[in-house]
Amino acid sequence: MLALETAPALRLPPIPVETVARPACPGPARGETAGQGRVTICLDARGQVRQVQLHLLDLCGVETLLEGRAIAEIPEAVQRLCGLCPVSHHLAAVKAMDRIAGYDRLTPTAEKLRRLMQYGQIVQSHAVQLYHLAEPDLLLGFDSEPARRGLVDVARAFPQLATEGVLMRRFGQEVVRAITGGRLRGAGAVPGGMRRPLPRAARDQLRADVDQVIDWAAGALRVLERLHGTNPAFYDHPAETGGNLLALVGASGAVDFYDGRLRARDARGATLFDAVPAAAYRGVLAEPSGPGGPHLRALGPETGWYRVGPLARLQVCDLLTSEKAETERQRLLAPGDGKPLQGSVFHHGARLVELLHAAELIRDLLDDPELLGTDLMADRGAPQREAVGVIEAPRGTLLQRYEVDEAGRIRRCTLLLSTRNNSRAMDAALQGVAAQYCDGRRVTEDLLAHIEVAIRAFDPCLSCAAHALGQMPLSVELIDAGGAVVSGLRRGADGGVSCCVRS
Repeated sequence: MLALETAPALRLPPIPVETVARPACPGPARGETAGQGRVTICLDARGQVRQVQLHLLDLCGVETLLEGRAIAEIPEAVQRLCGLCPVSHHLAAVKAMDRIAGYDRLTPTAEKLRRLMQYGQIVQSHAVQLYHLAEPDLLLGFDSEPARRGLVDVARAFPQLATEGVLMRRFGQEVVRAITGGRLRGAGAVPGGMRRPLPRAARDQLRADVDQVIDWAAGALRVLERLHGTNPAFYDHPAETGGNLLALVGASGAVDFYDGRLRARDARGATLFDAVPAAAYRGVLAEPSGPGGPHLRALGPETGWYRVGPLARLQVCDLLTSEKAETERQRLLAPGDGKPLQGSVFHHGARLVELLHAAELIRDLLDDPELLGTDLMADRGAPQREAVGVIEAPRGTLLQRYEVDEAGRIRRCTLLLSTRNNSRAMDAALQGVAAQYCDGRRVTEDLLAHIEVAIRAFDPCLSCAAHALGQMPLSVELIDAGGAVVSGLRRGADGGVSCCVRS
């Protein structure tokens, strides 16, 4: 067991270690329960792995349901699409509504309050993914029995780390609540500004706690570093993806979670395009509705697929603007020797660096006197009929495009979500896992466990049940060259495991 130093508790009221469930996508497919993922491993005529695909449920008409709504309703409606990143959906939508309503620029206080919301979202979401979902893999071992690899087991073996994770998540929620009135979602931003100012007492309480969160995040990076040292080869290379990288960067080339322009790099780190405004994203990104997923338009669907999210952001940017997090970013990326890291497990280190960065940004904003200002609404200009809202959600770049009619109601919208952006990258990671752990005859528990680990690294909505009760609801099928199912293994949300093998 790792030796951990004792850290003082936050001033927030103590809460118990809790299980986390994200709302599942609606519309189960092929007999699966909602929220269950399906992976198909297709073999060639020689019995070798030919193709691996993770089948994710789509939004099933959500975009259509938004049509006809008034623009003021959209920021509140879209935040209900995701149980862990509602703030990012909310802010991406309201940024588009700003333009449509004729607000080209926010007041300084309004923009800083929105940024504070977003940074709180990053802290709470990354804390859930790291401490509730990924930590069982990292601390208890990828090869441990799945039923004994859950959040409760981590709390028993590493009570301090588990407590720190819960309290960091709680801190992020309190940041959001101080602005919106709700820990996950609430009435925060409106087209042109913000609904209400930040109370001074809430600012003071958050400022009293944020330094502890920074210390805990920095300490967790040392724990992860020590884990990496126990088996570097394993942590460096499983589920490598390759592919291109996409993220938002600010004018200085730094990561910007709230705003910025699109930059893409290839798998060697060379810049493919830079400083592309969000409104022009369709000129560089293709978003087909069928199989294949989004891709860089200039490269085409075969070689133009890309990754988004923490590991992509840290390698697309030139720097982080907070001192401790930038030091940790350079330390994390050092093994690549100037080339992008590809191993999926590196996502967890990148996520922790971002948590530290967001906490440092929160601290700096809490020290800014403009944050307590009361000038919350901008001057209105000429409205527009079409606009794009873009933001860096915890899981990666999120784009929302809206068109309105003469009455100011939504005529058409497109939501390009982070998990959708990562669809081909997840397939590539699973291809690497299958090549290493699939024998071409049957789906084993070992293969299923490593597939879970690769999926969790990207933190798609599917991972919601991953470690809340120790099991990810997932089915894996092995399909021969003729299209017949050779073997299958399904782990349900109830923890049960069923298998089938063709005789």
